[in-house]
Amino acid sequence: MKKLPQISEAEYEVMKIVWKYAPINTNEITEKLTRTTSWSPKTIQTLIKRLTTKGALSYEKHGRIFVYSPLVKENEYICQESSSFLNRYYNGDITAMLSSYIENDRLSDSEIATLRSILSNGKGGQ
Repeated sequence: MKKLPQISEAEYEVMKIVWKYAPINTNEITEKLTRTTSWSPKTIQTLIKRLTTKGALSYEKHGRIFVYSPLVKENEYICQESSSFLNRYYNGDITAMLSSYIENDRLSDSEIATLRSILSNGKGGQ
């Protein structure tokens, strides 16, 4: 898997909007994020510019309007971040992570039942 750009928490919020609605213009991104954050339009534009510079977003100019599309696939990014989290905090050991969540009551009974079902079907049905 190719190395994907590092994306901050704030930039990730922008990416979630772009992944969901692409192609999407600056005004639409701004309108959606001002509903769910306290960010100013200038802050949102800065985040979009950073993502473009990092190679996470591409754009096309339609007159005076910039329309953005992701260059990074959501599932690839989540996979990379999950792997990074697992390696950083659990030394790559998913069993240690799940044990920690179970022992600290972070998983509900239904989540545990779902995990049991996935495991009994063998590698997620692959």
